[in-house]
Amino acid sequence: MQPVTIPEGFDFTDPELYEKRLPHPEWAHLRRTEPIWWCKKEPGIDGFDDDGYWVVTKHEDVKEISRRTNEVFSTWENTAIPRFAPGTEREIVELTRLLFINQDGEEHKKYRRIISKGFTPRNIEKLRDHLAEKARTIVQNAAAKGAGDFVIEVASELPLQAIAELIGIPLEDRHQIFEWSNQMTSYDVPGKAEASQLANAQVLSYAMELATKRETDPRDDLVTKLIQADLDGEKLTSDEFGWFVVLLAVAGNETTRNATTHGMIAFLDNPDQWELFKAERPETTYDEILRWASPISSFQRTATEDVEIGGVTMKKGDRAAIMYGSANFDEDVFEDPFTFNIKRDPNPHLTFGGNGPHYCIGANLAKLQIELIFNAIADHMPDITSMGDSTRLRSGWLNAIQDWKVDFKCPVMH
Repeated sequence: MQPVTIPEGFDFTDPELYEKRLPHPEWAHLRRTEPIWWCKKEPGIDGFDDDGYWVVTKHEDVKEISRRTNEVFSTWENTAIPRFAPGTEREIVELTRLLFINQDGEEHKKYRRIISKGFTPRNIEKLRDHLAEKARTIVQNAAAKGAGDFVIEVASELPLQAIAELIGIPLEDRHQIFEWSNQMTSYDVPGKAEASQLANAQVLSYAMELATKRETDPRDDLVTKLIQADLDGEKLTSDEFGWFVVLLAVAGNETTRNATTHGMIAFLDNPDQWELFKAERPETTYDEILRWASPISSFQRTATEDVEIGGVTMKKGDRAAIMYGSANFDEDVFEDPFTFNIKRDPNPHLTFGGNGPHYCIGANLAKLQIELIFNAIADHMPDITSMGDSTRLRSGWLNAIQDWKVDFKCPVMH
């Protein structure tokens, strides 16, 4: 095998790279040789006017930085998003600080306290039967079409319906949310940056309007829970609720959709695992799908003081891109990481952001959806086959599939 070297000018958040492939060979090279590596780049090319950032590739270092967020690492400083469109105005970057993943300290804790009311394991488990029914219907409707785009017909539907259900968005509006979330994450596609900002504004105003309606017409839904003051008088304003929905549109929709698509591709590439799943349905499957998919390739943190991580000193103000896509394939943590193994146990993947204060609040909901949709696929379209290669999204931090044509191989209905 050719030894891998990192060529001059290689950028680990280059959307053009991710449109073609994931940088697995380069990540593996860095894990072996220089686990925390300085990536030089042109100021402004990624929306930041510095001349580079640290690439953090090892599981233990990603965990360490996650754990020390709010302490010596910040998401507020430059947000958690490691790449914006070239030439993005600083005001746009700072505007996204209103998303609670981009907040630190007490403010972040307060939001998290309020929002987590809707995402307790008990609350999520209550949705099980209802979402199982939805998953079954989604798969049966797709199967009845015979063939189609897996992303649209299967992978995107359950997250959209779950979010609509949870928040109280009328079901007929869910496709509008799908459109907007697609536009919001397409800002790396040439000519789409403006449409992305517009979509962001549209989701925001839609959600704020919903919150205002619920103030006068409370219902048994998450909106009402979040905008009504609790015993301590804590609640979200309609603005704050709007930004929460912007976050859900991407974090709750895109990520689960992509985990589902990558998981199905992995099953078809490893037919023995698909046969095993259909026969045994091991509980360990869903974590392996999440590890394998790593839908968010990287987030970033900014050092708030000089700090040493993994023997490297990061200076105050340095950005560090924590590469979940690399950490989840770290040979020191996962035996034979490039084998898709649904019985892998233990499986300490960092798909939900490592540990620490920014651990994904919707982790239970995402896992439940993945479990339900794969069980429905195994039950109602067990012979699904691919009709060609999938198309990847041009994004510097999402590991996303835009479309993938499949034959659902629907059994003849009698």
